[in-house]
Amino acid sequence: MTAIREITKGLRFPEGPIALPDGSVLLVEIERQTLSRVLADGTVQVVASTGGGPNGAAIGPDGKCYICNNGGFEWHRGPDGMRPIGQANDYKGGRIERVDLATGKVEVLYTGADGVQLKGPNDIVFDNQGGFWFTDLGKSRAREMDRGGVWYGKADGSLVKEVIHPVLTPNGIGLSPDGGRLYVAETQTGRVWAWDIAGPGEVKKRPFPSPHGGVLIAGVPGYQLFDSLAVDSAGNICVATLFNGGITVISPDGRTVEHIPMPDIYTTNICFGGPDLRTAYITLSLGGRLVAMDWPRPGARLAWPK
Repeated sequence: MTAIREITKGLRFPEGPIALPDGSVLLVEIERQTLSRVLADGTVQVVASTGGGPNGAAIGPDGKCYICNNGGFEWHRGPDGMRPIGQANDYKGGRIERVDLATGKVEVLYTGADGVQLKGPNDIVFDNQGGFWFTDLGKSRAREMDRGGVWYGKADGSLVKEVIHPVLTPNGIGLSPDGGRLYVAETQTGRVWAWDIAGPGEVKKRPFPSPHGGVLIAGVPGYQLFDSLAVDSAGNICVATLFNGGITVISPDGRTVEHIPMPDIYTTNICFGGPDLRTAYITLSLGGRLVAMDWPRPGARLAWPK
């Protein structure tokens, strides 16, 4: 592995990076409550102010940016940076938002379905049919926490539904390079689960004792938690890892697990960009940095833009 290169610093808990063809990187700043663009020279431009807690982000088939808004956190601020510590006092619920990148207009697309309110939408990935999978991690409070789930929505606003429930703190989400398998990382357990996809918004579920129909791909020992993820062209699941800060790379069959250390215990997300998708962009959130490094394999190409 090559050394990391700092793209910019001073971000307010960055997450959800998207590498764009022009060399810039879209990302959210959760504490700042914005969708921001980082130019190749490190300049940061605010694209839109969302309020709440913008978290995961992805480009849809219409070229707009779709955001998992977790509704907001309370924050601990210390000499080493800022970190979330629970549900915001002014929390009003989670939502899926759509942002026009040209105008910065933010519209709320979904807040829930079938009597179930979105609590803390976290990470998002689009499929080739123009729909998107996303996790709802839920929110934590002083003496209780929500049970999360995995949802599917259509970009045109016509459908959103909960597909998998319950999942304990579902966070990162991604698709295999052929689009046939869905991966979800659980934060608190440090595990990655998989489901075979039966169709848009449909998965094949394993019977009991699977807690939710998924098959366990891998778990890690010790006190290290899983955050957001991306998949590379070889099908490896690259999971941002907290406290043992870095990227945990898991082979599709779960037999090989490698850890690539990063200089931040809140390493929260990864995406791939550059002409050959061999540049990994990584958010180091406690220190407020976006960094890049050369990756040994190309990333898997995302569904949109084509």
